[in-house]
Amino acid sequence: MSPPEQSGAAPRRALLQLLVAEVLIGSVGVFVLESGQDAITAVFFRCVFGSAFLLAWGGLRGYFRGLLGQTALLRAAALSGVLLVLNWVALFAGMARSSIGVATMVYHFFPFAILAMAALFQGERTRPADLGWSGIAFAGVALNADPARMLGEAGTDYLLGIALTFVAAILCGAAMLLSRRIGRERPFVLVLVQCLVGVLMLAPFADYAAVARPGAHWAWLAGLGLIHSGVCYVLFYSAYPHLKVATIAVLAFVYPVVALLLDFIIYGQALGALQLAGVALIVTGTLGVNLRWRWRGQVLATTWGKLKGGAGH
Repeated sequence: MSPPEQSGAAPRRALLQLLVAEVLIGSVGVFVLESGQDAITAVFFRCVFGSAFLLAWGGLRGYFRGLLGQTALLRAAALSGVLLVLNWVALFAGMARSSIGVATMVYHFFPFAILAMAALFQGERTRPADLGWSGIAFAGVALNADPARMLGEAGTDYLLGIALTFVAAILCGAAMLLSRRIGRERPFVLVLVQCLVGVLMLAPFADYAAVARPGAHWAWLAGLGLIHSGVCYVLFYSAYPHLKVATIAVLAFVYPVVALLLDFIIYGQALGALQLAGVALIVTGTLGVNLRWRWRGQVLATTWGKLKGGAGH
């Protein structure tokens, strides 16, 4: 038996891994913008460098044993890869036309896209409470898109950016829904196949002339693949089995917080009061769904319990 002081080592290490992964993934928008490339070219090289990292890591760890015989799994992974790559292209194009912060928060509609598609296409029952939390989160997405700007001085480029980000959220939801079973069985293989699909899909459309010179853009593009599709996913899938769903749900908000901070620090983009209110609604709705809060049974009872407890001190 392990000594008591080591019994919690795996969860603590997993918590640190997930925290690091969320911080790193929060910088993805900066890498895209600093690379100076169009969305398709950025995603293509993300997939190239990500595939190289994952092939090397997976080969060393023996993750590919028996893979060629699992044709059904590979087909499903490839189809989800098509959706995921289109999602990345739409998201990066949306960031370039709006801002990293706004696009990141609008993109966080994807958990509710999963919920809706699971109910519509797979017949999964949705709790009435989840519909309520989804409505709250959608209201947050609408506020985060800055409705005053959209109805006022927003140009077509900004509106297109919001629309592309919303499309990206739906594509991400569809990709994740399609790959749920594969992700449980062979998560590492799923990510690798998705990256390889991206290489094949986008190779004819990448702008090679734009990157055919030495420069800092190569470091940013390599970082997109090695960090955001390599290291981050290894950390994610290493951490998930050792953590509770509630912990994963809460730590997921490190990503948008980091994205918002970097957008402000580097590019001077700050959210307005309405957008900040939208962030709060998105956080509330997402936690409500992921932590399976009930409108009266859990949320109100917990709040009342805290009030009673506080009154006793």
